[in-house]
Formats: sequence, structure tokens, C-alpha cells
Amino acid sequence: MHAFDVLSDPVRRRILELLVDGEEPAGEITAVITSEYGISQPAVSQHLRVLREQGFATVRPEGTRRLYAVDPTGLQQASEWLSPFEQFWRGPLAALGTELARGRRERRLAAAPSGSDDIDDSHPIPEDKE
Repeated sequence: MHAFDVLSDPVRRRILELLVDGEEPAGEITAVITSEYGISQPAVSQHLRVLREQGFATVRPEGTRRLYAVDPTGLQQASEWLSPFEQFWRGPLAALGTELARGRRERRLAAAPSGSDDIDDSHPIPEDKE
């Protein structure tokens, strides 16, 4: 099964979202998924099994509980497949970052009192020599 086949299912994506901050017990995962998607505990277990078998999740027994966590292996497969396409968003994201920084700077300068020392004079604009 390809990484995107695993990720194409909204329930499995939601389970991964629940695991992104660290380990979660199977019971808590099941409770959230059951309440949000209305599926049974065995159906949630099947999704967890797919995530484990395809390298997207790990399970660790702790007493009678099973703690699930994200396994980066499956996500790396998806990332590797996507990497040739990064050229289509890398430039626009960098440009967005530049525009956001420019906007923050303009707001900061507009909010600064006139004559403030907040303005960077370390690179003065050369005067025209006529």
C-alpha cells in the first residue's frame, strides 16, 4: 500500500493528528474517533492496524493499555514522493515569508514615535551627489 493510500482515509489522518503531540492510549483514540466519525471500536482498531503495518504508527504495551505514537517511516515515504514537487511551492512560500516580514516591519515603523531610535540607521541611503 502506498503512503498516500494510507493517508487518503480521513479517519487515519485524524488518528495521526491525535498522535502528533505524543503517545495516546488506544482507548482515548477510539473514544475520539467513535464520537467524531460514528464508527465502532473494531473499525478504529482496523485503522490503527493499517497505520502500524504501513509504518505510520507504533504501539507500545504498558500494562493492559496500548500506547500509539507516530512512526516517521511512512511519513518519510510520502515526503520523498513529494520532494520533486516542492519547487512549485518553495518559492511562493519564501515570497510569502518576505511579504509577512515586510508588513511586520512597516507596522512596527508606523507605530514607532517619530524620532524613535527603532529605525535602523546602520545602512544609510547614500545622498545624491550633483
